[in-house]
Amino acid sequence: MRPAFSQTLSRPASGGFALIIAMIAITVLGVLAAGFAFSMKVETRLAIKAKSDPQLLWLGRAGVELARWALVQQTTIPGEPYDSLNQLWAGGPGGLGETNSPLQGVPLNHFPVGDGWLSIRIIDLERFANINTAPPQMLQQALNLMGVNAEDISVVSDSIQDWIQPGDNPRAAGAKSDYYQGLDPPYYCKDAPMDDLSELLLVRGVTPAMYYGTGETHPDGVALPKLGLGNAPFQAPDYPFGLKDLFTTLSTGRININTAGTNVLQLLPGVDGQIAEAIVRQRAGPDGMDGTDDDTPFQSPGQLATAGIPPPIVGEMSRFCTTRSATFKVFITAHCNGFSRDFTAILFRPGGPDVRVLSFYWK
Repeated sequence: MRPAFSQTLSRPASGGFALIIAMIAITVLGVLAAGFAFSMKVETRLAIKAKSDPQLLWLGRAGVELARWALVQQTTIPGEPYDSLNQLWAGGPGGLGETNSPLQGVPLNHFPVGDGWLSIRIIDLERFANINTAPPQMLQQALNLMGVNAEDISVVSDSIQDWIQPGDNPRAAGAKSDYYQGLDPPYYCKDAPMDDLSELLLVRGVTPAMYYGTGETHPDGVALPKLGLGNAPFQAPDYPFGLKDLFTTLSTGRININTAGTNVLQLLPGVDGQIAEAIVRQRAGPDGMDGTDDDTPFQSPGQLATAGIPPPIVGEMSRFCTTRSATFKVFITAHCNGFSRDFTAILFRPGGPDVRVLSFYWK
């Protein structure tokens, strides 16, 4: 009887073990099935993305063509021989002449193209000063406006000019390859115009804080008021805006008085904060805001006299400023099949219907 009793007791244990094995198998199969389903979903998503990549690229190129078309159309508007922030290409409401032009009703934001859509944002580069053509006085004025220490201004100004201009002999406070070869890692002075403004970070005396700024700035590049009572001893310098907010490497070299912020306007000879604010106030119209319906842009630099600026200063400024921009940076966002990609283009409009593409790139 004892063996039969033992056999009876072992059966439930064997059955429980089998149940555990079955549950484990079911769990493993469930995990494998879920993994397979996820893998198929990823593969499908990657296939859609691979199919979307060329479509996004063509949408980006379409954005460039849309920007070119808009900039050409702007030159045909009667009575608007200028570029300003209230015009449609700049995201403004458009003037009276634009309401009857082909530009009216063509959205630069969410423009449908085939199975996707795109949005473009255009800024003119004449709203900045050109670092490659800026005279020493303009460089020094920029550093002074930023609040750079007096003993560093000559070092940075001279070093920027030495970086851009060929030759082996540095300026009094500047630097050539002999200085840069002594750094770790060593590199050579470019001795040529800058292609990208970030090259300033390679120039002697230019710090990241000086390049980017340490304070907040308005989207138009106007410095917001600084709080506090200044820097404590040994505290890092505090710059309300940086060199990147004042300069560009691509432009005609003239500053557009209809689009430049007050900080950039103060780089013009004879212009202080009061005169810069008068310029913006004159072009902004009664509501005091740029880019609105009541803007009254300058049609020529000679009209600066209407802002109460003395004629001698107007004459001096006219050599460095303009009301018509020629170089534009276009930011394009393309959307297709749930994917998006950002593109950037640089356009040059020398005049008339010709708008050239200088560069087109994406990350």
